[in-house]
Amino acid sequence: MDTSYPREDYLPVPSHKRDPSPTGLVPTPPRDHLVWSIFNTIYMNFCCLGFVALAFSVKARDRKASGDVEAARRFSSKARCYNVLATAGSVVLPLLLAALVITGVIHLSKLAQESVGFFTYQFSPSDEEDN
Repeated sequence: MDTSYPREDYLPVPSHKRDPSPTGLVPTPPRDHLVWSIFNTIYMNFCCLGFVALAFSVKARDRKASGDVEAARRFSSKARCYNVLATAGSVVLPLLLAALVITGVIHLSKLAQESVGFFTYQFSPSDEEDN
């Protein structure tokens, strides 16, 4: 009965050099943008785009965990697009609304200053006596 363990001379010797083979280059896994999606969902949910981005982020994370890198990359790209749209819409539209309110107030104040003379017009005493 042979109870010997594998001897050291039979074990493969690990090389300390790296092979410059093209198979050593592993593409980085796609980002899922989950934190950005959660932020857009909670704080700046413009037209529910943050929620849609969150759904695609979760799908990208699930596909990445299952090993389907190509599907994870597609869902990650969609999540990024919806996050950009949600962020841009949540930043640009309030700024646009504020600009419209400010210009409206300025226009109304100028209009009120110009019309003060019209409402404070007093008839001369001779005009009232003639009637």
